[in-house]
Amino acid sequence: MPLKRYPPIILASASPRRKELLSEAGFEFKVIPPKIDESTFSADYTNPNEYARQLALAKANKVAEQYPEHLVIGADTIVDFAGKIVGKPHNAKEAEQITRKLFSASHKVITAIAIVRLSDNTEIVESDTTTVYPKKLTEEQIAEHIKSESWKDKAGAYAIKETADEFVEKIEGSLTNVMGLPMELLQKMLRSVPPV
Repeated sequence: MPLKRYPPIILASASPRRKELLSEAGFEFKVIPPKIDESTFSADYTNPNEYARQLALAKANKVAEQYPEHLVIGADTIVDFAGKIVGKPHNAKEAEQITRKLFSASHKVITAIAIVRLSDNTEIVESDTTTVYPKKLTEEQIAEHIKSESWKDKAGAYAIKETADEFVEKIEGSLTNVMGLPMELLQKMLRSVPPV
């Protein structure tokens, strides 16, 4: 997909996985992590989809304030377990609790994407949902996962791999969505951005 009609793209995220996915798809962009306090967004009474969209838009807007001519992409990934939002664990104890909960039943991974360009009031926000069917983990696998600290800064305390995955039996939906940036959805959204 030609991207020459866009000003430089900014990815408003510190996520290495999102950066990797954008690079692999051939995008030219720079990374500027947004400085927002996610704890100010209450997840308690919010629809999981709506919560992810609010955060993605807040991230994009924060960076767009400094770069109004640029196309800014913000994203947020959450896990929906039986209608309840599961975010990132704060410590090893929380990571273990989340891991035991999520790997007891199927759950949904939701990633919202916001595309913002303030100079012409462009604002597009959409989300994608993938259902994950986990494998039954042994006590040893749970202990090893917590010890590895690979759960840090990951919604749901885990990250899916592109090839065979020790945690996941199967998924229904987009793999890149579970990785943190649904590329099929992003490309569709970018096609709807008005040219400058």
